[in-house]
Amino acid sequence: MSENKINMALQVLPQAEGKDSYALVDEAIKIIQDSGLTYQVCPFETVIEGKFDELMEVVKKVHQVLEKNGTKKLMTYIKLQTVFQEDVIIDDKMRKYK
Repeated sequence: MSENKINMALQVLPQAEGKDSYALVDEAIKIIQDSGLTYQVCPFETVIEGKFDELMEVVKKVHQVLEKNGTKKLMTYIKLQTVFQEDVIIDDKMRKYK
């Protein structure tokens, strides 16, 4: 597999009795922030830029932290954009909207 950067859109929908789902989503976003990867928080998902293995490690950590924080059920939606011969950069797609 290529070592180029790809983009991943990550959406988590945690359910925990007596816990605010938005607070749990904030925990997931904190993991993304702490990853050091380039990211953009959007209304329904967060887009993250990195190598495939780095992105999958973020997904793993998000799952671990949400479970630790009381999540009983979790729906995770992932979309990947890969260009095998070059990096996929968030700013390349978003620059015209700034």
